[in-house]
Amino acid sequence: MLTAANIFIKYGDRTLLDHISFTIGDKERIGLVGRNGAGKSTLLKVIAGNVRPDEGNIQRPTASTLGFLHQEMSIPKGKTVMDETMTAFDETKRIEQRLAEIHKELETRTDYETDAYMDLLNEMSDLDHHYHMLDGVNTQAEAEKILKGLGFKQTDFTRLTDEFSGGWQMRIELAKMLLQRPDFLLLDEPTNHLDIESILWLEEFLQSYEGSVIVISHDKTFLDNVTKRTIEIELGKVYEYKANYSRYVELRTERREKMTAAANNQQKVIDQMEKTINRFMAKATKTSLAQSMQKRLDKMDRIEIEDVDTSTMNIRFPEPPRSGVIAAEVKNLSKSYGSLHVLNNVELTIERGQRIAFVGQNGMGKTTLAKMIVNHLQPTSGEVKLGHNVHIGYYAQNQAEALDPKITLLETMENHSPPEMRTKLRNILGSFLFSGEDQDKKVSVLSGGERARLAMACLLLRPINLLVLDEPTNHLDMLSKEVLKASLMSYTGTLLVVSHDRDFLSDLAEITVEFRDKKLHTYLGDINYFLEKRKLDNMRDVELATKVASTTNGQHKVLNNEERKNMQRHLSHAEKRVEQLEAKISDVESQMALPDFYQKPNSQKVMDEYAKMKNELEAAMTEWMEAQEALG
Repeated sequence: MLTAANIFIKYGDRTLLDHISFTIGDKERIGLVGRNGAGKSTLLKVIAGNVRPDEGNIQRPTASTLGFLHQEMSIPKGKTVMDETMTAFDETKRIEQRLAEIHKELETRTDYETDAYMDLLNEMSDLDHHYHMLDGVNTQAEAEKILKGLGFKQTDFTRLTDEFSGGWQMRIELAKMLLQRPDFLLLDEPTNHLDIESILWLEEFLQSYEGSVIVISHDKTFLDNVTKRTIEIELGKVYEYKANYSRYVELRTERREKMTAAANNQQKVIDQMEKTINRFMAKATKTSLAQSMQKRLDKMDRIEIEDVDTSTMNIRFPEPPRSGVIAAEVKNLSKSYGSLHVLNNVELTIERGQRIAFVGQNGMGKTTLAKMIVNHLQPTSGEVKLGHNVHIGYYAQNQAEALDPKITLLETMENHSPPEMRTKLRNILGSFLFSGEDQDKKVSVLSGGERARLAMACLLLRPINLLVLDEPTNHLDMLSKEVLKASLMSYTGTLLVVSHDRDFLSDLAEITVEFRDKKLHTYLGDINYFLEKRKLDNMRDVELATKVASTTNGQHKVLNNEERKNMQRHLSHAEKRVEQLEAKISDVESQMALPDFYQKPNSQKVMDEYAKMKNELEAAMTEWMEAQEALG
């Protein structure tokens, strides 16, 4: 058992953790939740011994082991993936060496009844148990199994760690930690750099894990599938629930409603008693009665409603300047890294005002294409052409980590700001929940979520009409994700977002582009529509879902409520797309009807676009009719 007792941490005038206590038992599965900056990562660092609290302490059994996967981890360079992973078994080698020493010593000792001899036997037993927990007899096979589970291919094992991005290096660290099988496994946002298949594998691994797991994650489904207990940090206090995340949300709401009702009822009683006391005190014959009632009132345990952090970001993107009809065009584009071919002759047209989601497994080229669109990376062949008057805003996957840690928040904003915005910087920081002295803090003291908020604040300094966001929800808490999504729903420019977060993408994009087999596969609908068309139940379930409409023996299938709801959503998306295309086609036909149209230099391009839109309209009409037929 691990015990956190009376932990108190204060930074300046802000109390981060206010004398909190809790215990972690054997084989527990705990989700640590709370707002960005609430102290979740700090608490894990305290448990791991990386941060010393101002008051309180952590106690765990002397012989117990602990592993901590945190956001600032880095691995040595110059080793292959397999060699670096095998360093996880340094502990196994140490145990083997110590067991050999004990066996040799036991061969010569004859003091069988002494405490020292019994201590030696107990040490041998503990080491032997731990050795078998580590599966010390099958290290190489176990390392391969876990690396493959986390997405590495056999050919990756002999590549140097230097060749991999930070996200993949984090997977190597996670593999080492899982191989060590510590008694207490602390994971800070482990799914941020994993694709769906790897997340599924990790869930299954953790469900049967022998030790205790404490995880910070903003992936609701991952928390639901892994954890059975939730510890919430809010305004320095902790609140515990014996439930996974979804049930915790329900219980939290129920608890606050009951407490509020109880507090209101108690206040009515108090108000009535105070009126009676005031009335009795005015009468000499009732004074003693009033004093007695006052004593009862003074001794009453008042129900206090805990403070709740209801602060939210206020993101309002500036009105974007109007771009040309085509915001960007990807033409016959290919991208290779040496012998590794990522994209092969792909085409994509992004029109003004469209909302497009890039989805697919890691390594399929989503970020690569996003970087080429914003000119941060050059294609191997082909081209990306931006439209007229396009102003790009780009949030990179590592945007938050790329901020200069040595300067303040205000200095960061000044470095990104045009002169005319300088007077508004403090107000913008305030709208992102950085107020007062927070603005003069160094970036280095910010949590991952706070850095993400600061990086987004920098996007608001210039009007942009093509917004490209690569995994913008990494590190953001649940409420911040909702606020960001709401602001993007009202953004009137062109939006391109790379994400694996289904909740975030739902209803946000009107077109979903899947990256698969070095090609782009386009779906005229949001993420839910894409998942249905790909016959995936959801982004976390690779099993085929039931088709929403089919005919068996000539009979129309009756849809259940969930299937009907999905199909109605598909119908709505198809209707919207048909309306959009018909409006655009009508505009083009008006142009083509002008007498001088065919003398214009761009007439052929307009006609090509017209033909393309007619094909898209036909496909959208087919989708609409299929949905209508399925709904009966």
